[in-house]
Amino acid sequence: MIKCNYHTHTAYCDGEDKPEELVKAALEKGFFALGFSGHSYTQMDKDFAMTPEKAAVYRTEIAELKEKYRDKIEILCGIEQDYFSEEPTDCYDYVIGSVHYVFKNGEYAAVDNTAEIIKNAVQKLYGGDFDALAEDYFSLVSDVVRKTSADIIGHFDLVSKYSEQNGWGESGRFLAAAERAVKSLVPYGKPFEINTGAMARGRRSVPYPSPAILRMIKENGGDIIFSSDCHDKNFLDYGFEEAQVLAESAGFRRAAVIKNGKFSFISL
Repeated sequence: MIKCNYHTHTAYCDGEDKPEELVKAALEKGFFALGFSGHSYTQMDKDFAMTPEKAAVYRTEIAELKEKYRDKIEILCGIEQDYFSEEPTDCYDYVIGSVHYVFKNGEYAAVDNTAEIIKNAVQKLYGGDFDALAEDYFSLVSDVVRKTSADIIGHFDLVSKYSEQNGWGESGRFLAAAERAVKSLVPYGKPFEINTGAMARGRRSVPYPSPAILRMIKENGGDIIFSSDCHDKNFLDYGFEEAQVLAESAGFRRAAVIKNGKFSFISL
């Protein structure tokens, strides 16, 4: 069973809990490591992200918790850097690189806000063609490591967060766009998240990436790292057992972790 999580949101951005509450929950679950990953600032959506001023306070508090709990758990201060964010990242222990928007006809469209928002974007900006939006999304994802200096590739197929509700499947075009992005990213040597966050919130029945894309990552030589994309301490390790079964079914025999501030691998 996976006993760590590096994708953790707090009340500093769009999470529910204070950082120390999450540390205590991690200790109760027997975690050896907990990484915080507040949302980086973006101009187009200020409601969920940390302002630069709030990010500074966030870093200070996490540093204090590192010291307070240093004999009990390894705590890391990370950032989830959006593709369109221009905030510096060199002050963090690690970076999760993510794409949350597409940019079309001068507009930013969120792919993960609500089922209705992405459905409206498909209609307005893409003439009802979800695959066209997905192609634009995966084009950005293919560049996310270069753009964000990511150490971890966040929720690779986030664009499909509401596909089950909106009746969109993984067409040939969708999977071809995903595979182009996988092939662009694997050479960087950065692990892809197996992310259970949408499951915890009832948006998906399987983690990101989908089983088909997970097999694609394995076939192309990619690595994985488990995360809950936690926004609520009660779901800190939500779905990890199922995610591990899916990973093993796709052929993975190891997963990345961070120990003593460095990436390494554990056997599944």
